[in-house]
Amino acid sequence: QVQLVESGGGLVQAGASLRVSCTVSGRAGSNYNMGWFRQALGKEREFVGTITPGYGRTYYSDSVEGRFTIFRSNANNTVFLQMNKLKPEDTAIYYCSLGSAPPSITNLRASASYSYWGQGTQVTVSS
Repeated sequence: QVQLVESGGGLVQAGASLRVSCTVSGRAGSNYNMGWFRQALGKEREFVGTITPGYGRTYYSDSVEGRFTIFRSNANNTVFLQMNKLKPEDTAIYYCSLGSAPPSITNLRASASYSYWGQGTQVTVSS
């Protein structure tokens, strides 16, 4: 059974940093695209970024490029989302996701390209 468990969310002030993590069980996360998405209250879920297997290339949405970084620990089967210079508009529930097999670099930004999802962790940025 595949499970993804996020942790590390919380309440921070604008300009602060926060790191959320996602631990995978039941699959080797390093063999799949691992994506992060977020959903703000009243809005649709949106792509934040993803890391590919192997070399670990990363892709980000324009809204977080240069502020957020995705990296992983293969030994711990965990992927991280490091968020710097947080803004109030970053407030959302953040979800990690495990990509479908076989891994592909097409449609990385589409939620339909991911098969498994965590329960989400709330990130709130106050102004």
